[in-house]
Amino acid sequence: MKLSDFDFDLPEELIATRPASPRSSARMLLAEAGTIADRIVNQLPDILRPTDRLVLNDTKVIPARLFGVRRRSGEAAPSEARIEVTLLEPQADGTWTALVKPLKKLKDGESVVFSADLTATLEGRSDGQARLRFNLIGDDFDAALAEAGAMPLPPYIAAKRPADEQDKEDYQTVWARNLGAVAAPTASLHFDEALVAALKARGVGMSFVTLHVGAGTFLPVKVEDVTTHRMHAEWGRVSEAAAQEIAATKAAGGRVIPVGTTALRLIESAARGGTIQPWDGDTDIFIYPGFEFQVTDGLMTNFHLPKSTLMMLVSALMGQQRVKDIYAHAITERYRFFSYGDSSLLIP
Repeated sequence: MKLSDFDFDLPEELIATRPASPRSSARMLLAEAGTIADRIVNQLPDILRPTDRLVLNDTKVIPARLFGVRRRSGEAAPSEARIEVTLLEPQADGTWTALVKPLKKLKDGESVVFSADLTATLEGRSDGQARLRFNLIGDDFDAALAEAGAMPLPPYIAAKRPADEQDKEDYQTVWARNLGAVAAPTASLHFDEALVAALKARGVGMSFVTLHVGAGTFLPVKVEDVTTHRMHAEWGRVSEAAAQEIAATKAAGGRVIPVGTTALRLIESAARGGTIQPWDGDTDIFIYPGFEFQVTDGLMTNFHLPKSTLMMLVSALMGQQRVKDIYAHAITERYRFFSYGDSSLLIP
């Protein structure tokens, strides 16, 4: 199984830099029973059955991109350097791992000032990542970060425009509640309060799980034999209540449909024993063709990057040729791609 098997040509102009407004007005490709249909996300209540259950990731994205200044006074004239930081993951000792650009401009023990309230000191570095300790913790840190930070837009959007205040709303789901992600579970960005209400009125079940999406979700696959790729680990939790709801839906013959690849990876991690169980911990599950799904009956997801692990995941669910046909249709019909793009509902 080669990396090139998951490649395709995407016209640059199909990469979305802003989401649809309202959220649920985005287009949705419906692939079911060998057919492909062009629909709208707000038609979900008409497409889904009352016995279906959606699994939703309630992680909350932190404004993880920071821009600050390192000031240095020396025997020569004082100097300063502009420093860009992208937070990656909090550590048990209270520090954060982060990407720092340019890291060579910062010495261990030096501080970066991001605002009147927020500073960080470089405590160490390894494998190109920095370890930072901030001057604040807890709610004080969250408040200062919310004020100083910007949303960590994916590289393919950030290359086209900087993040702004609108992204603090756009790049967050309406049910986000558990802080910790540095990338959004983007399939869920299509849901607004009106759609959620319509789905509940239809009788569609909803279960919430938490997977803190890491920056590793954007890391390219660098090996030609995809089976040798090592996935990054991300922390997730499936509560006992969510596991029971999902198991009950399966037992009653209903369909379990995760919204987003993050929710899918988490529930399949929690079901490796054959049935879904509560889960709390890191998962580095890698899903590619040949994978045996235990609980997933369908997937709502956006359109993914060529040669990405997410292309491998949807190919595992739908079949490689079927996915090629779906993506060819999406490109021909000018669907919008990636994090702020349109949606698909894939039913194998």
